Amino acid sequence: MSKASKNRIKYPFVIRSLSAKEGGGFLIKFPDLPGCISDGESIGEAINMGKKAVKAWISTAKKMNLVIPKPSS
Repeated sequence: MSKASKNRIKYPFVIRSLSAKEGGGFLIKFPDLPGCISDGESIGEAINMGKKAVKAWISTAKKMNLVIPKPSS
């Protein structure tokens, strides 16, 4: 498996821009993983932070013996 495919986000995500009132930048949300969100100054940064959020979400779910949903299509 190549490094690029290892770092690919397998879960679908939604990115939206944040208003100045919300602090600006971009929000990334993973609908399959309740509460799994992150943000960044740019879309690229939001995606990178989102990768970390997914890893943390899955790690926490495993520690709590929770079911980890499969990515939807």
